[in-house]
Amino acid sequence: MHLSDLSATRALAARLAAALRPGDVVLLEGPLGAGKSEFARALLRAAAGDPALEVPSPSFTLVQQYDLPGIGPAWHFDLYRLRGPEEVAELGWEEARQGVVLVEWPDRLGSLAPQGALRIALAPGAGEEEREAVLSGWPAERLAALVRAP
Repeated sequence: MHLSDLSATRALAARLAAALRPGDVVLLEGPLGAGKSEFARALLRAAAGDPALEVPSPSFTLVQQYDLPGIGPAWHFDLYRLRGPEEVAELGWEEARQGVVLVEWPDRLGSLAPQGALRIALAPGAGEEEREAVLSGWPAERLAALVRAP
């Protein structure tokens, strides 16, 4: 799906935030600069109902935890600096799976990547704020709610 600007990216993130349930895992894929952190930030702010929520990138802390009203705990992982699944397990992966989980650089999960996770592959578009997004992994009815324009 084509995201024409930052506003369109944030709108998709807000639709996803409204659809999240405990146990959902969202895998954010794409090259450096594709907008994974910006998407995660918009999603967490929408889910918290707080557009000013401070959402630092977990690039150095590796994981950030949030408490989302109506959803419960949410964990945001950035696995870029990790080598593999054994390091992910040390970050509280199993505990996180009880809530909502967002993962940047999910290739580092290896066999820990859950079946049924929502995969969002982001790629830069032609313009500075444009993005292309490919969504997969969820049942058709859940995906349809995300791609439907508001």
